[in-house]
Amino acid sequence: MKFFTYFLFLAVLFTACQNAAPETQEAEIVTTETETYEKPRVPDWHKNATIYEVNLRHFTPEGTFAAFTKHLPRLKEMGVDILWFMPIHPISKKERKGEMGSPYAVGDYKDTNPDFGTKEDFTAMMQTIHDAGMYGIIDWVPNHTGWDNPWITEHPEWYTQDSLGNIIDPIDYNTGESWGWTDVADLNYDVPEMRLAMIDAMKFWVTDMNVDGFRVDVAHGVPVDFWAQATDSLYAVEPLFMLAEAEVPAIVNNGAFVVDYAWEMHHLLNDIAASQGVNRGGKKLVKGNLVDADGKEVEKKTALDIDKMLAKKDEEYSQGYQMQFTSNHDENSWSGTEMARFGDGHQAFAVLTATFDGMPLIYTGQESAMDKQLEFFKKDEIEWGDYKYADFYKTLFDLKHRNEALWNGKHGGDLVKIPTGKDEAVYAFTREQNADKVVVMINLSAQKQDIEVGSEAANGEYLNVFSGEKQMLQAGDKMTMEPWEYVVLESGK
Repeated sequence: MKFFTYFLFLAVLFTACQNAAPETQEAEIVTTETETYEKPRVPDWHKNATIYEVNLRHFTPEGTFAAFTKHLPRLKEMGVDILWFMPIHPISKKERKGEMGSPYAVGDYKDTNPDFGTKEDFTAMMQTIHDAGMYGIIDWVPNHTGWDNPWITEHPEWYTQDSLGNIIDPIDYNTGESWGWTDVADLNYDVPEMRLAMIDAMKFWVTDMNVDGFRVDVAHGVPVDFWAQATDSLYAVEPLFMLAEAEVPAIVNNGAFVVDYAWEMHHLLNDIAASQGVNRGGKKLVKGNLVDADGKEVEKKTALDIDKMLAKKDEEYSQGYQMQFTSNHDENSWSGTEMARFGDGHQAFAVLTATFDGMPLIYTGQESAMDKQLEFFKKDEIEWGDYKYADFYKTLFDLKHRNEALWNGKHGGDLVKIPTGKDEAVYAFTREQNADKVVVMINLSAQKQDIEVGSEAANGEYLNVFSGEKQMLQAGDKMTMEPWEYVVLESGK
């Protein structure tokens, strides 16, 4: 039986994984009877792919698999490659929060939420997705289950228990206090049989339901060695796209996952916006000082801090890449929309995350300029309107598809900074790969900036991807950038 000491072990393990140098984490070489491959065993289509998070509950009035398929043509046209579906499993009723409960309180790992449709409806949707030349991954919740999941009664020993033998909800690694997720029960990864059952359930969705991979919820809450074990089994079936909701280099460096979350970068970008006076987010300017929600003064952030963050990640990761984003379901529901957190600069930050090294994410409704926090525990309507920003995202995603400089991870070009004389406000860089090149200049400030191109690396004749006009660029060129203005130039084959 596992007691609270397990969480102390996890805390130490989690800290060690975060601090481990990349060279200590080597990707595994796997040899089978038919082939040898290096983990992660990833499908070729991931190299220039984009990802879209589907909040199925809110996506259509019906909230079903069948109704969602009507949106596939427009998402395909917009340049979306991977569709990440928030949990599609039945939701536990016991200890349920709100009217409809959290989709992360899984009632059965091998079934679908009846509100969404049957398993046959799901496979029909997946077939339509594949026929459209797109891919589908599902949210997987391995850290905990709902309280009426059959595992609770059939295998209570698979769960974390207190000293009295009571199953507990998840607790914070550092404080030992509950996260407040009282609608779910914490799983015990000291139990080998539970591990095998979890892997079996994941394999079911690959072999029987035709999913192309998983976005793994709270991947950092599960021991590192489980991900090595699980992906050994999963990659033996076929190449998969594995995305970790974590920022733990160890589970990417060891080849279990190919992508994880750029959480630290995302929080930095929020702080840059807040330092520019965007006061609708968690931090705000007070008399010229940046303060947090508790009124405590914190350090202002500028575009220069982006380079520090990139250098930090380069030291921590030996392979793989990160998912870049301005919103997702957690940020939208609990921290505010991208408009609230980035203000008038929300498109500027979207351009940055789409041209960085890494895979860009769009969350449900962003293409329609949805400035609304969606309810998490009950049905909420999305006003799709005329898809105001669909062309904006299409421009960025089409560029990513055709220009190898922007491809993901090792397939794309290195980011090389372009000095501008205003580097604390304007983030400018070039990326180049196999004769393809991009130049990106973004004013990440609420003030007009007069800049000078300070590097010959930017020299060339380009096409401005948003205006469609040809443009020459040379070191020494001077220009004025309006608040939050962005320029994306490309040249290539």
